[in-house]
Amino acid sequence: MERFRVVPAAYVFFRREQEVLLQLRSGTGFMDDHWAAAAAGHIEEGESVFAAACREAREELGIEILETDLEPLTAMHRTQLNHSWIDERVDFFFTCRSWSGEPRLQEAGKAADLGWFDLAALPHPLVPHEKYVLDRLVEGTLPSISSFGFQTG
Repeated sequence: MERFRVVPAAYVFFRREQEVLLQLRSGTGFMDDHWAAAAAGHIEEGESVFAAACREAREELGIEILETDLEPLTAMHRTQLNHSWIDERVDFFFTCRSWSGEPRLQEAGKAADLGWFDLAALPHPLVPHEKYVLDRLVEGTLPSISSFGFQTG
């Protein structure tokens, strides 16, 4: 019997005051035409979640952040309940309020737009599990560990 596997990923919600920086996904094959965290991606083998978040900010936005600038929000275990290991995930969400450089789209083939949005007036549609995090962040009810996509009893 093969061991259960999960795919780890890091997400960074860049914040200024009550705004969050989001990108419009495009050309990725996953949630295209949905707004999402401006920097996010898989954690590579041998890479810490903090290093992955910093790398994704550099690759996707052309900015530099320090690991100490990352504020943990939640760790999310999520599934699509389709029995495919690629859809079993553990996501680590952070906020970041300090960086060097001006955020700009660096991967035109993966994102169509980038913008600052008030947390009280987020764009639609948002990637569902990211919307879950942002909604609870606004409400002040975001747990340190969360789950998404599982059937509840």
